[in-house]
Amino acid sequence: MAKSAREWFSNWNITSLKINASFLEVELDFRDEDKKAAWELYVELLTRIATQPLPNNHGDEKAALDSIYAIFPTTRDILKKYGSDCIQFSKIAIIVLNQIIRPFTAEWHGKSLKGDFNDPVQCLEFRKDLEKLQINLRNYMRLLSEIAQVEDLTDLED
Repeated sequence: MAKSAREWFSNWNITSLKINASFLEVELDFRDEDKKAAWELYVELLTRIATQPLPNNHGDEKAALDSIYAIFPTTRDILKKYGSDCIQFSKIAIIVLNQIIRPFTAEWHGKSLKGDFNDPVQCLEFRKDLEKLQINLRNYMRLLSEIAQVEDLTDLED
């Protein structure tokens, strides 16, 4: 059964996006290519720091930022691989890239270039911002698992 874009986003608490109101009322009916694309991105997100905890005494902020940024080329590759046959997936993926991930990477890329990752206070701030981003990306993963029609493993390790 097709749901509107509004229902898809609301169901997974992805509601702070600025989206054309007419798009929100469009029914999204996912094809096999949409499902395959959703599965591929789901696996990528499931195994990245983008959605996994980063304890304060572990990891590296720059490596975490690079991993988040790598979602862009990964998503682009998936979109190119499936082409216009995954247009419904594309509509969601592009919005998430541009409105959820891009503001985070743009802010922290600039700060990293200024050397902010050498400042423990800024590193802590990065980790707080990363935790906020992770909430949105975990919700996005749940949405992707539903599109792909697979069991959601988002909370497998919680």
